[in-house]
Amino acid sequence: MPTINVDKYRLFEELGEQFTPDTFQQLCFEFGIELDKDTEEDETRPKDQAPELAIEIPANRYDMLCFEGIAMYLNIFRGKQTTPDFKLLDIPEDKMQKITVSPETEKVRPHVAGAILRNIKFTPERYESFIGLQDKLHQNLARQRTLVSIGTHDLDTVQGPFTYEALAPKDINFVPLNQTKKMNGQELMEFYESDKHLGRYLHIIRDKPVYPVIFDANKTVCSLPPIINSDHSKITLDTKNVFIEITATDQTKLDIVCNIMVAMFSKYCEEPFTIEPVKIVSEHNGTTRVTPSLHTRVMDVEVDYLNQCCGLQESPESLCKLLGKMAYTAVPDKEDAKLIKVSVPPTRADVLHACDVMEDVAIAYGYNNLPRTSPNQASTIGKPLMINKVSDIVRNECAMAGWIEVMPLILCSHEENFEWLNRVDDGQTAVKLANPKSVEYQVVRTSLLPGLLKTLRENKSVRLPLKITEVADIALKDETQERKARNERHFAAAFYGKTSGFEVVHGLLDRILSMLRVSFVTHEEDLHGKSIDYKVAENPSEEKGNGYFIKEIDEPTFFQGRAAAIYLRLGGETKRIGEFGVLHPTVLEKFDLRYPVSVLEVNLEVFL
Repeated sequence: MPTINVDKYRLFEELGEQFTPDTFQQLCFEFGIELDKDTEEDETRPKDQAPELAIEIPANRYDMLCFEGIAMYLNIFRGKQTTPDFKLLDIPEDKMQKITVSPETEKVRPHVAGAILRNIKFTPERYESFIGLQDKLHQNLARQRTLVSIGTHDLDTVQGPFTYEALAPKDINFVPLNQTKKMNGQELMEFYESDKHLGRYLHIIRDKPVYPVIFDANKTVCSLPPIINSDHSKITLDTKNVFIEITATDQTKLDIVCNIMVAMFSKYCEEPFTIEPVKIVSEHNGTTRVTPSLHTRVMDVEVDYLNQCCGLQESPESLCKLLGKMAYTAVPDKEDAKLIKVSVPPTRADVLHACDVMEDVAIAYGYNNLPRTSPNQASTIGKPLMINKVSDIVRNECAMAGWIEVMPLILCSHEENFEWLNRVDDGQTAVKLANPKSVEYQVVRTSLLPGLLKTLRENKSVRLPLKITEVADIALKDETQERKARNERHFAAAFYGKTSGFEVVHGLLDRILSMLRVSFVTHEEDLHGKSIDYKVAENPSEEKGNGYFIKEIDEPTFFQGRAAAIYLRLGGETKRIGEFGVLHPTVLEKFDLRYPVSVLEVNLEVFL
């Protein structure tokens, strides 16, 4: 979760109360945030630095990523403040500031929004918080500026209307923020390549044929999103009117960021919580609109749903009062007594469903105050899935036999899963990643062997012999399933030593199947009633008794004459459930193993 550092004394002053460490810790707990650190008693804190509180914010509460958001919601929760009524200045559209969008922006960063904060009063603390909120939004919701980037400008240094264009890098010339030399787009990329802060954002547009750019009416560059603003329009403590432009690749995230930015700092405007809108003219795709929307969503929530989930018996009026503590505006439905109409403020983008409203009801009521109830008749007693129970039996037996359990990754390269095991991909077995991050994670494994062999490769310095096992899932394509794939629980083991260890792996197989109550089928089985001419060489698969048996196989994965398939016969049906043997030298070479390896792999789901 993101952590926000705020001035302790300033926050307490904003809350109108001096808290003790315990009382503020309790307040944070009740509201659903966490006090991570208080530097009041920290000996390493510089004497000229005010004590700070490090507060952990829920990952979905983007509206609390700044001092203003924390103070406002805590005051609303404590009943010290009502929910602000955010509003747009009533200006005719033909007199609004405009941002005209060029069709070329579709190639790089198609969406844009704007807003203006008039007659705002900055102090050093407010200015620092204003910049800090931008950084926090960039790192969290905006995913390192890949989805959204924010540009803030002193409106008095530029002149509208503005244009949002996309030009070739060499055609963009301006002085970047806090610099003195004019650069074009290409020079700017080279200049900031080694910059610790901005260098990590260059990849977003570096390889694009055109770069996005914001111009004012005089063709003065305001910003090169998502990299940097122009030094010409930078804001200072003396700035009175702030022009905010936000560009994005995601329309939803764009609206959320725009609403949060203006809502949190409009309180410092001459007319608090009032924002001047900006008209976005985008005729090429028919998305001309006015931003920010500051739209308040109204949800119909069932009273019984809120009460039953929280174990309460509150009236609609009481529930509305509780929701008021969480910055909602809620009233009972005049037409249906079982519903309440909940108005969600524009800053609460985390509220998507009635369950989110229910959670806030529980927070407002107090989790420690919720009634304790016994499980109803619909509740069940938890127990392990049968496949997990079987898996635990196998794990325990392997551990008692001296084998070490390992847990490799479930993703591997295509080569490791097929070519390195001398197996052929038929195109109908492996689940492949559409856009793998690297060649090491291309497919979901169809066998546990690659992970075991890679584990042996990375532990060659360990004293031999090495005996490792794994009980885990593989994934297989399955067109009969809705998701077109299924998991299958397998057990695998690998013996790595100066001798092949074939008999050791065979012994482990016998032990595991014995503990699963599966007997070994011998040629002498069920001799009662047979003729004196009964042949020991008879095929055990033709016998009627249940159990398992092995047959020699010749597969390229294994050394010739040193491998066997494992068959299980249940209810007269015989099925191959696995195989074991000594790996072929070419397999060992590909996995960089110097000594023989014997492996075993069995499908456990057949024992359910």
